[in-house]
Order: sequence, then C-alpha cells, then structure tokens
Amino acid sequence: MKTILSIAAVLGLTATVALADGHMHMNKAVNAGDQDVSSGVVRALGVTAPENGWLVVHRTDESMKPGPVVGHAPLAAGENADVAAILTEKVKPGEMLMLMVHSEAGGTETGIFEYTLGAKEDGPIKPDGKLVMTTITAK
Repeated sequence: MKTILSIAAVLGLTATVALADGHMHMNKAVNAGDQDVSSGVVRALGVTAPENGWLVVHRTDESMKPGPVVGHAPLAAGENADVAAILTEKVKPGEMLMLMVHSEAGGTETGIFEYTLGAKEDGPIKPDGKLVMTTITAK
C-alpha cells in the first residue's frame, strides 16, 4: 500500500509540475542569453508579448536601470521566436543590455517605434507593475 501511495504522490507532484510548466508558457517573458553582438544584431530566442509591440534593447549596468535605447524589433501579440533587433550603436564585449517588451500603444503612428527614454509613446509594458525583460552581457 505504501508503494501505491508513494507512486500516487510522485504522479501528483509530476502533474503539478507539468501544469505549472504549461502555465509558464502563458506568462509574458523574454528568453535570451549572453551573446556575440559584433554583427550588430541582438537576438532573443523567444518573446511572449501580451499585445503587439516592440522588443527594445536598452543599455544597462549593475544598477539594472534601463538606459538609452540601442535597438528594437517589432513583436506580434503572443509567441515570437528568434526575434532579431538591429543595433543602432556599437556595443562592446562586456557591456550589459536589457531586452524589454514595449507596447505599440500611446504613439501617433502604428508600426513606427516612437519611444524615447521616459516617454509614454510605445512605452514599457508592466503587467502587475513589473517590466517584461531580461538582461544579457555582450560577448
């Protein structure tokens, strides 16, 4: 009987993990790692966006505050795979970059990236008051 209960407990735990993992795919997220940016491109393996918008590349540092924008790429609502943002400035190896999801809302033109640091146009998306972003280090 103990064996059956142990197996049931393990199966119950496995079902919970699978359910949690299935739910995780619904969360807004940016999936990217440290990478060589010498080609002038930053890539995210995947981005889940709650609405149409932008993957925006900000300079950052140990303070983890978003700095000036150095690249962006359009995003469609939902899952986006292999998103490539062309850099508009040189980024040296060792520099930190913040890849952040921004909205398409608030601007005057659809499909034109209008954000400047601190502006409301095409600004960051903040579900539950938190930025949707990740940081990487350029190689």
